Amino acid sequence: MRYAGVAVAAAGVLVAAGAISYSVAGDSGSGSGKVPSVDSADAGFARDMAVHHQQAVEMSYIVRDRTKDEEVRRLAYDIAQTQANQRGMMIGWLDLWGLPKVSSDEPMAWMGMAGMASGEDGALMPGMATNTEMKKLGTLNGKQAEIFYLQLMTTHHQGGVHMAQGCADKCTVGVEKRLAQGMVAAQKSEMQLMADLLKSRGATPSS
Repeated sequence: MRYAGVAVAAAGVLVAAGAISYSVAGDSGSGSGKVPSVDSADAGFARDMAVHHQQAVEMSYIVRDRTKDEEVRRLAYDIAQTQANQRGMMIGWLDLWGLPKVSSDEPMAWMGMAGMASGEDGALMPGMATNTEMKKLGTLNGKQAEIFYLQLMTTHHQGGVHMAQGCADKCTVGVEKRLAQGMVAAQKSEMQLMADLLKSRGATPSS
């Protein structure tokens, strides 16, 4: 039953995400109705988290093909579905705001933390797996795949929580701030579940 609470939390984020997707364009949080600027925290978070989420989706679908463990497969499916939904929303917001989906600014510059990740081997932001790690995940099976996925995703979530908390603190669009706060809560809950799953496999979150 330990999985049920995480599933409910993830479902709540998805419902909230769907409910706010139509109103975000005009909600600046200040009542002015102005959309965010291209270098705002709102736009930066939407751009960066869309990229961050895409890797989590890819990672989750890889492990679903590498294990038959139902608990890990359910977790991976929920992470993939939740983050794909949120990624679509964030890209949609940038369209609604008339802002580019890519920027010449370094990742996380909107947080005042440009250069936090080297960008080498595909790790563009804190928590992101390298291309080498993604390829390795695709070569593993069974328990080995489960452990490596859970370790990678724990680190991924740690980076995601840090970014989401940055938006919760700095973003001005009210619905985006609330979505970011929901991400923090949901991903922290998933990290606890992943720690339990790792422990049951004789492993720890750190590789």
